[in-house]
Amino acid sequence: MRIGILQPGPLNAITDVAGVKVGQVTIVRGDHVHTGVTAVLPHGGNLFQDKVPAGFFVANAFGKFIGSTQIEELGEIETPILLTNTLNVAEGAAAAVEWTLAQPGNEQVRSVNAVVGETNDGFLNDIRGRHVTIADARHAIESAREGPVAEGAVGAGTGTVAFGWKGGIGTASRKLPQSLGGWTVGVLTQTNYGGVLTIAGVPVGVRLGQYDFRREIEQKKADGSVVVIVATDAPLSDRNLRRLAERAFAGIARTGSGFSNGSGDYAVAFSTNPAVRRTPERRSGTATVEQLANDAMSPLFQAVAEATEEAAINSLFAGTTVKGDRGTIEALPLDKVLPMLGVRAPR
Repeated sequence: MRIGILQPGPLNAITDVAGVKVGQVTIVRGDHVHTGVTAVLPHGGNLFQDKVPAGFFVANAFGKFIGSTQIEELGEIETPILLTNTLNVAEGAAAAVEWTLAQPGNEQVRSVNAVVGETNDGFLNDIRGRHVTIADARHAIESAREGPVAEGAVGAGTGTVAFGWKGGIGTASRKLPQSLGGWTVGVLTQTNYGGVLTIAGVPVGVRLGQYDFRREIEQKKADGSVVVIVATDAPLSDRNLRRLAERAFAGIARTGSGFSNGSGDYAVAFSTNPAVRRTPERRSGTATVEQLANDAMSPLFQAVAEATEEAAINSLFAGTTVKGDRGTIEALPLDKVLPMLGVRAPR
């Protein structure tokens, strides 16, 4: 099965963007605790000193996203980006602050803008127990690595649900041909939202008989949330990174989301390109940077839409059935889904 027209990177992951690291801590205790934290580091250096330009976009704001107002105001990120559950956002922020203050060169730092997003995993997880600790979140940061990224019921996706099936962490990437710049766009998603599941244009949810608003009186709520993290090596301004974050929701829409009233739908995008990095020297006065023009953005828009769509679907394909705090959520039945997509199911 292929989504879109562009080629994925070698790993088909956000870490195809050079320098990006991902760390995850998964917390499972019996049937009642299914939660965790996922950390994305834009580069392996001192993020506070060498900030990255960034853009932020909200499709529906029923959620909590710490640090978003400073991203919108200054157009930059200075800490790792953490994802967790709704009631452990504070622990994620504390971990990002602690880690940043401990970095060599930050001895005089007096203010840190931690960036933490969330979705609510309260069906499968005893969310009121607030089981993610500051140490857990900090370990996710400190264990972050380049290379393959685990998907499905891991990290911040351990207890999430998407389209009535087991959601979780998903990732994908797209590599533009040299004729379009050769840039890479990588995406990581935390899926916990509803709608009418559609995969590569196929109405899978309808054919399986499981989708929101199936009955005149709702059988299931469509509410939920999705967070999208977008990385690129293209030298983009914070303004065009915001535009890139906005286009990520074209991919989420293609999966069948209706962006319901109770859904917290957020995207943050950043550039790793050294040409636009906010170094101390560039922040101390007038700086000259080389960045892509508006007319060069369309291929990147296509790339982010495709990668986001595939990342969300990958989170479902990697899902496993989980018996949780308030019930059981089944994995997407691939034996039924793959033939709908023209793919032979594995024996």
